[in-house]
Amino acid sequence: MARSRSPVFALSATWPAKLSGRTIARCALLGLLAVFVLYPIYLLIHDSFIVSRPGGGEAAALDNWIKVWSEPGLVRAVMNTIYRTVVTIGISLPIAIGLAWLVARTDMPGKGFIIGCAWVAYFMPTLPVLLGWILLLDPQYGLLNKLLKGWFGLAAAPFNIYSFWGIIFAHLMTKAIAIKFIFLVPSFRNVSSSLEEASRISGAGTFYTLRKIVVPVLLPAILITLVISLISSLESFEIELILGTPWNFHVFSTKIYQLIHDDPPALGQATVLGVSILAGMLPFILLQRSISLRRNYVTFNSAFKSDPLRLRKWRWAIFGGVGLFSLCLTVVPLIFLMVGTFMKAFGYFELAEPYTMKHWQRVLSDSQFLGAVANTFELGLWASGIGTLLAAVIAYVSVRTRFWGRGAIDTLTWLPASIPGVILGLGLLSMFLRLPLFSPFYGTIGVLIIAVLFASLTTGVQLIKSNLIQLGVDLEEASTLAGASWTYTFRRIVLPLVGGALVSVAVLIFASATRNVANIAMLVTNQNKPLAMLQIDYMGDGIFEAASIVGVITVLITCGVAGAVFWTGKRLGLRI
Repeated sequence: MARSRSPVFALSATWPAKLSGRTIARCALLGLLAVFVLYPIYLLIHDSFIVSRPGGGEAAALDNWIKVWSEPGLVRAVMNTIYRTVVTIGISLPIAIGLAWLVARTDMPGKGFIIGCAWVAYFMPTLPVLLGWILLLDPQYGLLNKLLKGWFGLAAAPFNIYSFWGIIFAHLMTKAIAIKFIFLVPSFRNVSSSLEEASRISGAGTFYTLRKIVVPVLLPAILITLVISLISSLESFEIELILGTPWNFHVFSTKIYQLIHDDPPALGQATVLGVSILAGMLPFILLQRSISLRRNYVTFNSAFKSDPLRLRKWRWAIFGGVGLFSLCLTVVPLIFLMVGTFMKAFGYFELAEPYTMKHWQRVLSDSQFLGAVANTFELGLWASGIGTLLAAVIAYVSVRTRFWGRGAIDTLTWLPASIPGVILGLGLLSMFLRLPLFSPFYGTIGVLIIAVLFASLTTGVQLIKSNLIQLGVDLEEASTLAGASWTYTFRRIVLPLVGGALVSVAVLIFASATRNVANIAMLVTNQNKPLAMLQIDYMGDGIFEAASIVGVITVLITCGVAGAVFWTGKRLGLRI
């Protein structure tokens, strides 16, 4: 496939163009990213080499690096991390690709239901959902294990969620499949059906066409999804902390968590591990960028066709299987999440009267609750609005211009996601406390908005970017040759075509804001505490029933906002 011409509005061919207002704005964007991304990372690297001396004062030394890498069990934790990550991605990515292809490229019924279930699965907070699965699969009191033992006369529980495969199962049934599917569906929709028709006319079968035509054309989107999933998997620690600790299974992120919660906290050593993850992820970031730029991946142009593949007699059978799987992702954990909110004692079904309303009464009468709800709405709406606009501009500059710093901008957007959330939050805290310009904002919602923005920046930019890569430049060139301004072309041509991705990014950022804990934990005070941190407080006090209630309310808020955004997008004619 021939490479498309560069857009006529790229402005770096001559020296005067470099001094234009548009180029100055792009330089300002690069500078803004450098300040908010590079400076916290610089502080983290700097602090990793600073140690306190016995007589007082600080000095630069390698003590933190030597001590942490000689920590007992660290090498084993690294191997556990690699093994768990490879297995999780190896299972979830093919499933997500298959589901995205069925929804976007075939006439399978119930597509809206499947997409809705994926979003609900992503919205549900990990810890309360995990508690729901523990109620089912705990080897001692898990309801499903008890039922199977009674029905089949088994001596031991058939399922043990406190195991390696229990951890893998928990990842697959929470975010691992859902987020990849959400990422890939818009890209699959932008593939012209003419490519598949040509393959089938030449005698190729459906699965051969998917493997040899569709997947290679979508390589940038798949690589971006893979790298983001890899980063997210490396920093995940809630599931491993709850399910791995009882049998001494540790990963890289739980080691960081342990160091931060030591008495006294070993922040310098935790920072060393965070910087090490960043260094390990840089080659993957550069690799996906190199592959994405190596050839042309345009799939949506003026000759675009959208004819779904007919599944014929298999339509309803396939929908039945996919629908059942979707229900397992959402309805099953949601039911048990709700059940947990009414239990007198979490997990004890055998009580004479196991259910009560007192936990709901306690949470709804908590003076912190209404404030946390208001903070959550404010945080989510501001972060999603600003974040979507910022992500769209950055993605457009990276893909559609010849700006000399576009490669640096793209790389900078990857860096926040390459650092574990708690460590990035620590870097932002250092920035807000050390720079006089930002210190007055500490303790406000504004600080949390910035933290969520940069924690979500990678996801937003790369999702929009993967869609822009697929759009042929001829659509914009035709508009420009017809006399339309760049602003009009961007508003009437580009935005509608990537509108589905923009809506997805807005909802993803809002969902991240409502459930983000790691990135904001170091920045939260009693004045700006959102629901996610209130939930953590309840869990820290051992009140799992109240924590489940906050989780249910968080899901309802996020689903309500997402539903309103999706409805508005469809009313505007966006391809969601």
